[in-house]
Amino acid sequence: MNHDIALSPARARFLGRWVGLLFLITYATSIPALLLFDPVLNDAHYVTSAGADMQIQFAALLEFILIVANIGSAVMLYPLMRRCFPAGAVGFVAARITESVFIGVGILSVLSVVSLRASGSEGAALPVVAQALVAVKNWSFQFGPGFVVPIGNGMLLGWMMYRSGMMPRRLAMLGLVGGPVLFAASTGILFGVLDKGDPLYAIGVAPEFVWELALGVYLTATGGRVAGLVDRD
Repeated sequence: MNHDIALSPARARFLGRWVGLLFLITYATSIPALLLFDPVLNDAHYVTSAGADMQIQFAALLEFILIVANIGSAVMLYPLMRRCFPAGAVGFVAARITESVFIGVGILSVLSVVSLRASGSEGAALPVVAQALVAVKNWSFQFGPGFVVPIGNGMLLGWMMYRSGMMPRRLAMLGLVGGPVLFAASTGILFGVLDKGDPLYAIGVAPEFVWELALGVYLTATGGRVAGLVDRD
């Protein structure tokens, strides 16, 4: 047995429930934040208008909590997966951190627009600068949740859940399917084949959305099937 803390069934289920809860927190923060960011993302004249700065700042706080939940879910999952999937466990932590970096860049971008508006500066270039910052926010979202998530949360996590039996295999298949489909949809956005209002893009997002929600609910409720992951005497 390893010299680190033993992974008993009770402790494994405790960690599993935390993984599930943190996944649910990502839903409870990311979706409201996206809605609250709407004024700065979709109003070209936001930087020269009265603005809704407190709303944008609250959305930024929600996305910061999202970052904490993202990384926390990987940290909690690592002790469960490192024995069976050492490279996969590290890879998932790396994917969550990378995704969070992209989210952090987006947060700084929208807060920079708020700062520009609050500064009282004037000039024809001001809306152009603001729109450039909004573009950074949009592209950081596209490369974080758009490309890193299908690899990390979809294919990698789905594979570990499928192989470990921690979740029912039919449920884990959602990740193995949803990851590649979302990656393909995001590639379509990158090359201008799709846009975010296209029904095909919504179809591409749906399997990954359902997969992560199902994972969060299942693990929060049960802690997962941990028999194959715990230490044996």
